[in-house]
Amino acid sequence: MSELETLQEPGAPHVSVLLDEVVSALAAGPGDIVVDGTFGAGGYTRAILATGASVIAFDRDPTVQRFAAEFSAADGRFRLIQDRFSQITAYLEDASADGVTLDLGVSSMQLDEAERGFSFMRDGPLDMRMGADGPTAADLVNELDPVELARILYVYGEEHASRRIASFIVKRRAERPFTRTLDLAHVIERALGGRKGAKVHPATRSFQGLRIAVNAELEELEAGLAAAERVLKPGGRLAVVTFHSLEDRIVKNFLAERAGRTPGGSRHAPPVEAGAPSSFQLISSKAIAPGEAELAVNPRARSSKLRAAVRTQAPVWSAA
Repeated sequence: MSELETLQEPGAPHVSVLLDEVVSALAAGPGDIVVDGTFGAGGYTRAILATGASVIAFDRDPTVQRFAAEFSAADGRFRLIQDRFSQITAYLEDASADGVTLDLGVSSMQLDEAERGFSFMRDGPLDMRMGADGPTAADLVNELDPVELARILYVYGEEHASRRIASFIVKRRAERPFTRTLDLAHVIERALGGRKGAKVHPATRSFQGLRIAVNAELEELEAGLAAAERVLKPGGRLAVVTFHSLEDRIVKNFLAERAGRTPGGSRHAPPVEAGAPSSFQLISSKAIAPGEAELAVNPRARSSKLRAAVRTQAPVWSAA
């Protein structure tokens, strides 16, 4: 979500991206069970409940519990599980869901809460964890060797000056460790020669790379897509909203593979068996992008893409 922080107005509420398109792709109705794998503030959940369907929501972020209260009157049709969406299969039986939706990346709420450490525009602890466990971004920048740190910035942040930035970080941390977001952002800015009028902050890609590494987001996405394939009924629908090319490439390749359009495999998961019957049918051959009307009221949607597919009766694909 490389453009989110630059475009998001400070204090603006979280707005669910491509909401109408996601609801249309899911085509849920009374009696259906839909998994909202990234609950957040409950935007998708609210719209899905309005169709008469039931929602089982997942979110690893314990702070989202405060948004669940409004759904307590949903006649028992709502349940929030504090866990990663890759763990769907631990709570749902195979072929038990009529829909699964995922809204990836970091939310406006997380950016607005400086103490979470996601923002390079607000000073806070250098954390970046979506959950409550595991290493923080401070652990990575203070402990990783320069080669691995540069790799994270290059692969996950798509930062072409990753080696130079890593060098500046390592040199500065020898004097004192990084503990605050703005401290790191300023060092990255110096490494890149300042802003020079750029619309996108110099630290944008580096912060994205660190956040993805801290939360193992790409591995989580791979596992979550495989879990969705397993829990969806024949005719069940999958709708995934991505915000940057790394996420979108994984979703695009997964669905293309499962629809029989490309050879199996990706760099984040083992190759899948060749020649397996298609387990998904694409709803659209191209990603769905937001319209001008949505962009006018919600700049966060600018880089978003929706990909959706219908589960076939074919067996779940297995790793080769």
